[in-house]
Amino acid sequence: MSEIEIRDDRAAGRLEAVGEGEVAGRVEYFVLESPARALVPVHTVVEPAHEGRGIGGSLARALYALAGCEGVPVVPLCPYVAGWAERHPEAAPPAGPELVTAAKDWLRAHPGRF
Repeated sequence: MSEIEIRDDRAAGRLEAVGEGEVAGRVEYFVLESPARALVPVHTVVEPAHEGRGIGGSLARALYALAGCEGVPVVPLCPYVAGWAERHPEAAPPAGPELVTAAKDWLRAHPGRF
């Protein structure tokens, strides 16, 4: 895959990496509204045929860039995005503990969502 396009499908809660007419990977997320607005990634998938090409990292970086454009934090509950954030603190400012707690509470209250 030479180039990928990152698309935000907010209604579906997915940030998708698309290349050559197919979805190569995605980050599933929700928008936390309270106590403050935040993007909360919960799952990252890279299709097996596209692994090892940096797609997961591109998706994580794009999610943080999107949040930055919107002026909201990211609360990375997805292990992949959390690990990426730890390795790239310059691009991934941490969310406050109150937001982390609220995001975890929201996820527990919506068990069938993800």
